[in-house]
Amino acid sequence: MSRIGKKPVAIPSGVTASIDGSTLTVKGPKGSLSMPLMDDLVSYKVEDSQISVQPITQAQRNRAAWGMQRTNVQNLVTGVTEGFSKVLEITGVGYRAQAQGKTLKLQLGYSHDVNVDVPEGLEVKTPDNTTVEISGIDRQKVGQLAAEIRRWRKPEPYKGKGIKYRGEFIFRKEGKKK
Repeated sequence: MSRIGKKPVAIPSGVTASIDGSTLTVKGPKGSLSMPLMDDLVSYKVEDSQISVQPITQAQRNRAAWGMQRTNVQNLVTGVTEGFSKVLEITGVGYRAQAQGKTLKLQLGYSHDVNVDVPEGLEVKTPDNTTVEISGIDRQKVGQLAAEIRRWRKPEPYKGKGIKYRGEFIFRKEGKKK
């Protein structure tokens, strides 16, 4: 039994959820999100002020999808009410970032500047030139953009230079000994 899947997803006031065919749509103060349903594995019910997710049968495949689908529904509700954000920190001499409209300009020690296009529905801010804040209502898009930016310069273990998530611990290695 899925401990996560058993819990129904609470729908706060100001948020509406509806099932149209094989699509769940959630509308709230920050916007609207929808996701395709896995009708063949899991059943969804929108009741009173909650959404419940149950497996159709006790087959392994159905139970495997149960908890994940419930989490996806929770992410839709959280996204339209609070939104999601990721903060990246840039460490290194001469490494910096600057948001310019729908483009993020990064200087990461390459011979050229790296320009990252910001997808629709996401917002990128640079409070200072070593911090990048990504926010939006879709958790998957926020995480994907953060991962793509981080991929340009992953943090290295000797000096710690690179792009890391706020709160991420970089295991440091000792350098060469004489």
